[in-house]
Amino acid sequence: MTLPTPIRDVGVLLARIGVGIVFFAHGWQKLVTNGVDGTAAFFGQVGVPLPTTSAWFATGVELLGGAALILGAAVPVAGVLLALQMIGAFVFVHAGNGLFVDQGGYELVLTLAAASLLLAAVGAGRFSLDHLLFGRRRSTAPASADLASAGRA
Repeated sequence: MTLPTPIRDVGVLLARIGVGIVFFAHGWQKLVTNGVDGTAAFFGQVGVPLPTTSAWFATGVELLGGAALILGAAVPVAGVLLALQMIGAFVFVHAGNGLFVDQGGYELVLTLAAASLLLAAVGAGRFSLDHLLFGRRRSTAPASADLASAGRA
């Protein structure tokens, strides 16, 4: 059973905003609270390659990607980049610490990566800049492809 489109679009909007706020806040923390130099120092301590470049990359992806999710702009691209960012956080920082975040574990990065991939797959929804700028082109292509493949089955 699929949800009616307005309910689905409200769900996507709320998910985008929630996940986007978390990413934006973490990017802001890297830029302003810790500073990129502090972030790079931490990255160096945990073995992230090219720590200064990686700190700038992580900061930019989280700030811009978070803002993109909130606004619903380029959500498939932002979602993939944010998921890749979380895979890096998993590999270099959290994997060896177990699941739970209170022990430095990977539950937050796993959840954020999964949510980012889901948003990349479903798109921004009707209440987004993507929809405002590009209309229904993205949403009608999969439906017609599904109908065509259903007729062949």
